[in-house]
Amino acid sequence: MGFSRTGLNSETTCMHEANRIGQGREHTLTPTFVRMFGESPQIYRAPARVNLIGEHTDYNDGWVMPAAIGFYTWVAIAPRSDRTLVIHSENFSARIECDLDRLPATGSGQWGDYAIGVVRMLVASGSKLPGANLLITGDVPQGAGLSSSASIEVAVGYALLSLAGQTIDLTALARLCQQAENEFVGARCGIMDQFIASYGKRDYALLLDCRSLEYRLLSLHGDARLVICNTMVKHNLAASEYNQRRAECESGVGYLAQHHSGVRALRDVTPADLAACRFELPETILRRCRHVIMENHRVVEAAGALERHDLEAFGGLMGESHRSLRDDFEVSCPELDVIVKLAEQAPGVYGARMTGGGFGGCTINLVRSDYIESFKLSVGKAYEEATGIKADIYVCSAADGVGRTA
Repeated sequence: MGFSRTGLNSETTCMHEANRIGQGREHTLTPTFVRMFGESPQIYRAPARVNLIGEHTDYNDGWVMPAAIGFYTWVAIAPRSDRTLVIHSENFSARIECDLDRLPATGSGQWGDYAIGVVRMLVASGSKLPGANLLITGDVPQGAGLSSSASIEVAVGYALLSLAGQTIDLTALARLCQQAENEFVGARCGIMDQFIASYGKRDYALLLDCRSLEYRLLSLHGDARLVICNTMVKHNLAASEYNQRRAECESGVGYLAQHHSGVRALRDVTPADLAACRFELPETILRRCRHVIMENHRVVEAAGALERHDLEAFGGLMGESHRSLRDDFEVSCPELDVIVKLAEQAPGVYGARMTGGGFGGCTINLVRSDYIESFKLSVGKAYEEATGIKADIYVCSAADGVGRTA
C-alpha cells in the first residue's frame, strides 16, 4: 500500500496565517497577471473545508457538518476580445487554452480538468461567458482531504460568472461545480465540498441536509479550536475505493428498497429497517449501510450538542464516527488511526476523527484553546516517533465562502 507525502512543511495557524499569506498573494497576483496578460485583473477566492462530522453521508442524501477554513484558491481574471480561455496555474507553472465554442467533452486527467469542467457545465447551462485570461494560485494542501478541487471549481465558476455580469445563485453554482467533478473529472463526490466553499461563514459550521440543501449555521464561538492534523500520506487506492464505497451504498439501497417502500437513499433507512434485513444483506454491504445510517444520526445529535455548548458530547460523537469509518466503512488507514489515538489521549481534547474521503489525509480535532501548544508538541512528536513522518498541524477558525477580494 504505497503513499505519497503531501501538504505544507510547517505548523500553521491557518486562519490568521492564511489571511496574511492571502493578502500577499493578492498583492503579487496583480503584477504577475499584468506581466502575463498586459492588464489589471479582478481577483476572487474560494476556501478549503474541513468536515467536523458526517463522512460519506452527502452522496447518500444525508446530513453533514462542514466548515470553510482559511486555505484558499485565488483566481485573477480579465476579459479577452475573442472566444478563447487562457488559464495559467501558478502552482503547476503550466498553461492551457481552449475555445469556448469547442470545449472538450471529457477530462484529460490533468490539473486543468477542474476549471475546464466548470466552464463546460456553465456553458451547457446557458451562461454566456466571454473569453478570458485567468491566473490561478492556491495554498490548499494537495491530497490532504481538505477539498482543493472544490475550492478551484467554485473560485473559477464565481469569477467567470462575475466577469460575465451575471447574477450568481450560490446553490446553482455549487450544483454545477459538483456536476463538473462527477461528469467531467470522473469523481463521484457529493455536494458538500462545493456547497461549503460557496456558503461558508466566518466562526460558523454549517449543518447541511444534502437532499433538500436546506442548512443552518452553528456557532463555533467558545473555548475550543479546530485543529487539523495532516498525516502527510495519501494511499494510492483512495480514488478507486471512494467510487467503490458509493457503489456499495447504492447496492444496499437496492436491497433495502425491496422491503421498505419509499427508500431512495440510505438517508431513508432507519436502524430498525436495517436490522430487519441484516441476514439478507451481504456482510460488507451491511457494514457500509450501518456506517451511513448511524453517521446520519450522529450528525443530528452533534448539531444539538453544539447548540447547547456540550463539547464533551460532541467529542464523543467524533470518536464514534472515526471508529465506524475505520471498522464498518473501512476508509481509514494506520497513519490516521495512530494520530487519532494519540489525539484522544492528549489533555484538553474533546474529540478526534479522520476527515475527508479517507486512506490518508487529515484528522479534525476539537481542542481547548489553552491546550493548543501542548497538543501540537505532544501529538506531533509522538506521531513522528510512531510513523517516521512529520505531521503538519493547522490551528483553524471557520472562514467565509467564495467572494471577490480585489
